[in-house]
Amino acid sequence: MKPSTRAPHWHRTITLIGVVAPTLALAGAIALAWGGLCRGIDLWMLGIGYLLTALGVTIGFHRLFTHRAFEASPVVAWTVGILGSMSVQGPLIWWAAKHRQHHQHSDEELDPHSPHAGHGAGVFGAIKGFWHAHVGWLCERDLRSQAQRYAPDLFDDPISRRIDRLFALWVVLGLAIPMAIGGAISRSWEGAWLGLLWGGLVRIFVLHHATWSINSVCHLWGWREFDSGDESRNNPVMGIVSMGEGWHNNHHAFPASARHGFGLQFDLSWIIIRSLAAVGLARRLRLPSAEHMERKRLHSRGRAVTVPP
Repeated sequence: MKPSTRAPHWHRTITLIGVVAPTLALAGAIALAWGGLCRGIDLWMLGIGYLLTALGVTIGFHRLFTHRAFEASPVVAWTVGILGSMSVQGPLIWWAAKHRQHHQHSDEELDPHSPHAGHGAGVFGAIKGFWHAHVGWLCERDLRSQAQRYAPDLFDDPISRRIDRLFALWVVLGLAIPMAIGGAISRSWEGAWLGLLWGGLVRIFVLHHATWSINSVCHLWGWREFDSGDESRNNPVMGIVSMGEGWHNNHHAFPASARHGFGLQFDLSWIIIRSLAAVGLARRLRLPSAEHMERKRLHSRGRAVTVPP
């Protein structure tokens, strides 16, 4: 008998709360804004909070800790690890283990969030696959028990281990900070609750779906620049929204690269990583060689992509 991939009840309950609460918060925020109860500072906190926590995920969780695409100073590692944790996408080591499993089995049966593998044919299969890749997989697989298999090095690293263990603290701080800012600026509880709503919960909702769209949208729509052995796609809209993560075919072709957007493909995460390296806060940035890129290039697109020195 094939073992169940469903997560235990407690895991599904926590996941459900983490997904549903921001969704309900968005509905409430829209209703309040429709009634005129939305301030400029609330939108600023949403935007800045999204930018910072998204970069925590892309630079920290993804390129630094999961793929070891560069080395960072302890201050940078702690900062991006904490910011990534504030995105409420799960503890650091769980996140990294899930992503490494995805790369090891991309668009195969053991891929935790493929929209292609095992969902059937036709319209219903396509809808089922999209739902599974976007959010459904969160309640179907419990990767906490597999973290030691896919991310043993992160358990040995004191920084990633401590960030992971303090996940609940970072989540609380990610909600408390915008609440405190909103209350301090307005000197009212109303301002505090609006800060929590927009800078906390709505921000989490938006970033959740931006990240999940890499799993779903970027394995369905876009183009393939390189032979990656799967269905990953480059999607320019997601490339901008997700700070460079939307150049997903590039990433799957060269997963250890600190840079995802090549040529004129906008990659804010790479710009920041390179800036950190320029001031000595990052080093040993890994990039694919021109020869490696040429070997993997799909020439049918008829244009070259190079990585400048």
